[in-house]
Formats: sequence, structure tokens, C-alpha cells
Amino acid sequence: MFSTLERSDLERISQFAVPRRFEPGEVVFREGDSSDTCYVVREGRARAVRTHRDGRAITLATFGPGDFFGELALFEDELRSATVEATEPTTVVAVLGPDMRRLLGEHAQISARMVIALGRRLRETNERLSRQSFQTVQSRVAVVLSQLVAQDLEQGKRADVLVTATQAEVAQLAGSSRESASRFLAVLERAGVISQGRGRLVVHDPEALKQYVF
Repeated sequence: MFSTLERSDLERISQFAVPRRFEPGEVVFREGDSSDTCYVVREGRARAVRTHRDGRAITLATFGPGDFFGELALFEDELRSATVEATEPTTVVAVLGPDMRRLLGEHAQISARMVIALGRRLRETNERLSRQSFQTVQSRVAVVLSQLVAQDLEQGKRADVLVTATQAEVAQLAGSSRESASRFLAVLERAGVISQGRGRLVVHDPEALKQYVF
């Protein structure tokens, strides 16, 4: 979201950015809370969860270093659409919405650059939704695993990548049933691409996942 900004713009934002830390299981904010802060992940992992009226919960997204969440709070005061909680020790940079809106009012060029970034983000979202409409369960699960691996590889490339999401969360992120996702994960395991056991999912060959994406 800040990729179109210049260094001087980022320096202005950094003047009112606040570092924060969350422990595993600690809630950053809850669904229905008022929104006034955007968070950028520096270290660790977090996830966004949506709860149904019957008590069921689904994982909507996972966040790693460099990812951000709660960004709409920078532009308007709306209720949070999901709960975000840390899944491991996590440090973030918090940017307050009122401070950001004041900065946007004082510097029109920052507003213009951020509109461009948001437009690109919306286009990417539309393209992803369009692809998912035509993808099989196998393809969607492979894409999700690739994205989770990419988050981990930002911290340093390794031969084997431990995926922090559970099998149920992988299915939810792929928009499939757990049974369908589980069958495909078994196919990947027989092919030696991944291994599973005791709640662990390790990707041994990230490049091989591309063979299942179409």
C-alpha cells in the first residue's frame, strides 16, 4: 500500500508510527470493533478470522513480515470486518488513522500516490477472484500453499518450509471443504512435494506446486 510513496513521504509517516508486540493467541482487534489503526507486520505471523452466527470460525487470510491489515482505518472510521490474532510472537508497526488522514489533507501528492496503490490492490484482488472462479480445488490449494511458502521464504530460503497454517485453514483459504483439500494434500504427499504429521505441514519442493496451478 505504501509502495508508490517516496522516501520523504515514508519519513513523514514514520514520525507517528508506533511499534507494538503481540504474543501467540493475543487479539489485535475483534470483529465489530471500531477501526482507527493500520498495522504492518515486521516479524511473526497473524491471521484474520471471521465468526459465523452458529459459532463456526473460518480463516480469511494470514499475514507475515511485510504484510499489512486494517488498512481501511487510514481512510474512514468503519467497524472491523474480522478478528485478527497473532499466531506466534509478532511485532508490528501501528499507523493511526486520524494521523494519516491529517497527513493526507496536508500533502495532496501523498493522497494521489496512495490512490494509485489502492487501485493496483483492487485490480489484483479482482484478478485473483476471477482466477479462482475457474480454478479447481487442487489449483486453489496449490496457490495457497505457494503463498504461505512465499511468506516464509522472505525470512531466508531453506530446503524445507514449515507452513504455519493448519490443514483446515489451508482449506478455508482455498475456499474448499476440508475433505477435498485433504485428498489433494495426500496426493502432494505421495508425490514427495510435502509431508504431514501431528499438525505439521512441510513443503519440500515449492517449485513443484506450480505444476498443479492452472
